[in-house]
Amino acid sequence: MFSPAGYSALPGLPFGGDLDRYPHRDEVVTYLLRYADRLDADIRTRARVREVRFAGGTFTLSLEGGGQLATRAVVAASGTFGRPYRPDLPGLKGYGGTLLHAAEYRTPERFTGQRVVVVGAGNSAVQIAAELAGRARVTLAARHPVRFARRRVLGRDLHWWLKRTGIDALPLGRFLRTPPSQPVIDDGRYRAAVASGAPDRRPVFTGIDGTKVTWADGRTEEVDTILLATGYRPDLGHLAPLGALGISGNPRHREGMSLTHPGLAYVGLEWQRSLSSNSLRGVGRDAERVARRIAAHLSRA
Repeated sequence: MFSPAGYSALPGLPFGGDLDRYPHRDEVVTYLLRYADRLDADIRTRARVREVRFAGGTFTLSLEGGGQLATRAVVAASGTFGRPYRPDLPGLKGYGGTLLHAAEYRTPERFTGQRVVVVGAGNSAVQIAAELAGRARVTLAARHPVRFARRRVLGRDLHWWLKRTGIDALPLGRFLRTPPSQPVIDDGRYRAAVASGAPDRRPVFTGIDGTKVTWADGRTEEVDTILLATGYRPDLGHLAPLGALGISGNPRHREGMSLTHPGLAYVGLEWQRSLSSNSLRGVGRDAERVARRIAAHLSRA
C-alpha cells in the first residue's frame, strides 16, 4: 500500500501491529476478509454483474451464468482499479515483443537479462522499474518528469501531515476536471535509483517498428518487454445500458451520486470527493455519505 497501516484502515477495524509499516498485498487481502466477516450483509462471491437495466423504478441486475437481482438502489463500489489503462502510444499496437500492464507484473525473475521499458511516472512505475533494474537493463519512459514526495517530513509520515492539515479530506473532487497525477512516495531509495541511472529516465518513445523502439533523439534499439504502468480506470461496463457512463466509460456523477439515476451511486472513485476517496483510508467517509443519500432516496420512493 502507499499509506501506512495507521492511516489505511476501514472504519471500525484497525490493521493492528506496527502502525508505521506499509501493509503488503497478502496482509491487505487478509484484512479485507476479516472486515467482510464482521458485516451483517448478504455477500455473494462469483456473482459478477453482466448488465444493469432500469424500468418502473426498479434496477434489474443480470448476473453472468444466469440469475437476476431486483432492487430500488444500486451502489457501484468496485472503485478505480478494475480496468487497466493502456494508452495509445506511437507504434504500440504493432509492437512485436512482450507487452504487459503493471496489473500482470508479479516478480522480476522472468525479465532477467532483458531490455525493458517501463512506461509511467507514478508509484507503481518507479517501484517496478527500480526492482527490475537489479536483473535487467531498464528505462523508465514518461511524458513528464517523476515527482517525488518525501515519505517522512519533520519526523512524521507524509500521511500524518495530510490528516493533521485536513488536506486528505478536503472536498475538492467536484472542482477537478482532470485529476492531478500523484507523486511517488519515497524514503530516498527511488530518487537515488533514478539518479544513478538504474533505471534511467527518458521521454516516451516516438515510434516502434517490430521490436525496435525509436527514442526522441532518433536512436533505435531492440526492446524485449514494454511494461505499461499507466494506471487504471473504473470497470463499470455493466452500467452502460443505463446511459450512466460518459464517452470514456467513466461514471457521470457528483460526489458519488449518479447524475442520471437518483437510486444509483458510486464508492471508491478517484477524487470522488477528496484526495483519499479511492483508498482504504478515505473510502469510509464517502461510503457513509452515499449511504445517507441512498437511504433518503429510498424513504421517498
